[in-house]
Amino acid sequence: FSQIVLMPTLSVQRDRLFASLGKSYTDEEFDELCFEFGVELDEITNEREEAEKMGATAEQLKALSTATVYKIDVPANRYDLLCNEGLSRAIRIFLGEQDAPKYELKEPANGKREVMTVKPSTGEVRPHVVCAILRDVTFNQERYESFIDLQDQLHRNLCRMRTLVAIGTHDYDQLSGPFEYHAKDPNEINFVPLTETDRSFTAKDLMEHYETDPACKHLKPYVPIIKDEPLYPVIYDQNGTVLSLPPIINGRHSRIQLHTKNVFIECTATDLTKANIVLDTVVAMFSEHCAQPFTVEPVDVVYEKTGEIQTTPVLFSRTETAKVDFVNSLIGIKCDSEKMVELCHKMQLGPAELLPDGETLRVTVPCTRSDILHAVDIAEDIGIAYGYNNIVKKVPTTCTVGGEQPLNQFGDLLREEIARAGYTEVLTHGLLSTEDNYGALRKKDDGLAVSLSNPANIEYEVIRTTLLPGLLKVLEHNKASSFASGFKIFEISDVVLKDMEHVVTESVVGARNSRRLAAVYAGPTAGFEIIHGLVDRVMTLSEVCPDAAYIKDSIKGSEEKFRVVREGLVYTIAPGDDPMFFKGRAADILMKRGDGEFKKIGSFGVIHPLILKKFDIGYPASCVELNLEEVM
Repeated sequence: FSQIVLMPTLSVQRDRLFASLGKSYTDEEFDELCFEFGVELDEITNEREEAEKMGATAEQLKALSTATVYKIDVPANRYDLLCNEGLSRAIRIFLGEQDAPKYELKEPANGKREVMTVKPSTGEVRPHVVCAILRDVTFNQERYESFIDLQDQLHRNLCRMRTLVAIGTHDYDQLSGPFEYHAKDPNEINFVPLTETDRSFTAKDLMEHYETDPACKHLKPYVPIIKDEPLYPVIYDQNGTVLSLPPIINGRHSRIQLHTKNVFIECTATDLTKANIVLDTVVAMFSEHCAQPFTVEPVDVVYEKTGEIQTTPVLFSRTETAKVDFVNSLIGIKCDSEKMVELCHKMQLGPAELLPDGETLRVTVPCTRSDILHAVDIAEDIGIAYGYNNIVKKVPTTCTVGGEQPLNQFGDLLREEIARAGYTEVLTHGLLSTEDNYGALRKKDDGLAVSLSNPANIEYEVIRTTLLPGLLKVLEHNKASSFASGFKIFEISDVVLKDMEHVVTESVVGARNSRRLAAVYAGPTAGFEIIHGLVDRVMTLSEVCPDAAYIKDSIKGSEEKFRVVREGLVYTIAPGDDPMFFKGRAADILMKRGDGEFKKIGSFGVIHPLILKKFDIGYPASCVELNLEEVM
């Protein structure tokens, strides 16, 4: 399961925030301003109150401040609001008190860019690094604390606890470029970490230290990220000084202090896209404290293996479009295009303009707004700038009563009944490899699978056209469970099929969902009769009548007169030839409506041994897959 990421909370001293805003507010006024801007003032507290809640002693409480602290909940994808600089700047722009800044790359005075060389060995641990330099920065205590807090916020959220990206910041004047990014044996890496004053450690010993030392418990969660790797990532300057051991700790030699003027920033990562977002965010927020605000010096990152040179930071900006009518319809307002252009500027989406067709709005998305992905995001920001309180409440033009979709209701009822039959429900991934979807099931690619243009890895190439690979993988990963009395699992979910004909939207999507039921039995015997029984039970619950010839072969034929059925629906089974089943132990489920022809709606049988071997399943098994939409 993916890690749950909660909405981040920014804690900022009220007086510091108001000083940045250039105006003071009452708590009620600021709460209303937060609502208008799209964030939430969650709590008003102070350091002493927070420590008291945590059980601090009276002596400890005396040393803590009573200055008012605002805790502000910000949207999880608004990384530009995770520090005082970003929040206050965004609010000032929202209020029309300043224009959105333009971020610029400024070449070094000597015309020679700093270089970071990435060694091939890093490809096994953290293959990417991006860098930047902030020149002539002026720090004070408040700015320094905000600088550290922003890194912590990004590590908790976008960086996924440093697993995707780790940020390192250094006093550039204490270092000598060019720099090199290596992956080395942990016993060969030796340096004084930021948490110590003069004691040096090998990287291996440092991991043990951070796992056991109570004073370093804040670093303990990050140790497992690299502890068991044969090579640890490490960054050196040309003198062999260790800058950092990502994603764990920086070296003490280049630590940031209040007198630091030039800041070297490096972000190592397993995800290059997120690394660029993180670096752009950090430099955009704190370049305002440079002698030339909103300027940053680029660094050339050279990948030694390929010779590729990437200049970072990217400070990537782009344009997006949205239809004026779409925005008005989605929000429920009537706003003219000229007004929308003004609202976009309030949300840092400028310059914005109306295209010549007079119906399309084009906005500029700055490097700080990586959350803008679609026209819907533009509409959301326009709605915030317009003011939710300004949206007129209207009585709907139609009167409807909400209810569950019949197909969903049918699926829920079946889930309960199948569970009562001893089957355990599972929920499997919708994406899988082409091999798992076809080859592993001994099937040819029929061209019905929707493929991803840029899959994250080979396991996520296509959207499934069958539920069975997911169920077989469940068996594969539960080999330690007891199969003595049979292992029964089922799933009711959607598959996706290419379809250029049956569409229900104004634009041709080119694909459709299809609701399926799949179940697998594995145990000491193949269990064909068990799966056959489940098929009959599902059809009985669906009120579909068995064909007369099918009834004649049943030992319960005399009971059929008591069956509750829907008129005109008849099903039967016939021998099947699906290659995923053992020859002679496969059946097709056929159904007809009224006087129509029988149509195949599913199949079941004993799974072929080659398929069981492919999924490393050590017991015979049978399965069924059925199209529920045909049964409805």
